[in-house]
Amino acid sequence: MRRRLSHPALVLALSGALTIGAPLAVTAKTLGGCTTAEAMVFYPNPVVTTGDTTLTDQKDADQDVLTNARRSVTLVGLDGSGFLNGTWATVKSETGDPAFEPDCTFDYTRHDDRFEQVMAYYWVTWSQLYLRSLGFGTTADWPAINADQQRVRINQLGQDNSFATDHPRDELRFGKGGVDDAEDAEVILHELGHQIHFSQSSTFFASAEAGSISEGWGDYWAGNGVEVALAQAGLPPSADPACIADWDSVSYTAGPIHCLRRLDTTLMYPADLNGRVHHDGQIWSHALWNLRTAIGPTHANTAILWAQFDWTGSTMTALAQRIVDQVVHRYGAGEGALASAAFQDRGIL
Repeated sequence: MRRRLSHPALVLALSGALTIGAPLAVTAKTLGGCTTAEAMVFYPNPVVTTGDTTLTDQKDADQDVLTNARRSVTLVGLDGSGFLNGTWATVKSETGDPAFEPDCTFDYTRHDDRFEQVMAYYWVTWSQLYLRSLGFGTTADWPAINADQQRVRINQLGQDNSFATDHPRDELRFGKGGVDDAEDAEVILHELGHQIHFSQSSTFFASAEAGSISEGWGDYWAGNGVEVALAQAGLPPSADPACIADWDSVSYTAGPIHCLRRLDTTLMYPADLNGRVHHDGQIWSHALWNLRTAIGPTHANTAILWAQFDWTGSTMTALAQRIVDQVVHRYGAGEGALASAAFQDRGIL
């Protein structure tokens, strides 16, 4: 089954009453006291790390190649409880046991459902720290974006799907069909892209095209985030950075290259619009990828994020012009011309 990351407008139809009780033994556990901890995660996923596009899920089994593809990272912002509860993320429910490590070490292999809990905590926190590194939420002049604690529910959808919701509160829910969704950082970052839009404008989703923009932005935030994270770690870029969710998608695409979607399709605006948000979103994500290539990730992401504040959803053309205006305002006419060309390449301006 071809997996589709859910558009925010579909959240109410998908979300049901999920009541998962924690094991009774939890009440007897001693607090850990850790505010930072060591953990093992995919960084961002084993296909990117190994370059091997033939990897398969094998029913969530541990495999040496997957175990060796993990990377040691530091979890920050923990509240000292020993659980994955912190400033920017909290794991609220899961299949199996909640991760609890009073010795401040969260080392699991991917067959252990606690591995996805750690993945979600790390990458949700990473996204907020990256936003803050751009300046958002650090001074009175730079408003915070999606800076509340993100609730995460792991492996609680049997189908191969994930979604974000802000009703009644910010929450990310990840499925477990095929490759468990939270094993791929790009799936996590995509859903956070929707949360960013929720937080920036209460009227963002006022048009059909706004839904496509949000899907395209989610894919862009995933692809961009991976490349930024790899650079931060001193690692080489992805072999195919325009391929989104190349680990998760091994379960539902034919290959030999597995991608949920791409950031470099030939789709054009408005001729190729067909009303399907994931399809149409690839026009927007390609334009944003063009912008990133033209003026660099820091300038591109800063301008895009500023343009999204308080936007009332209308058309790709309207939001593109707001982004170009931000580029001109912050970085000058030369970069503004490059920004215009990035959107003109897709027919948006």
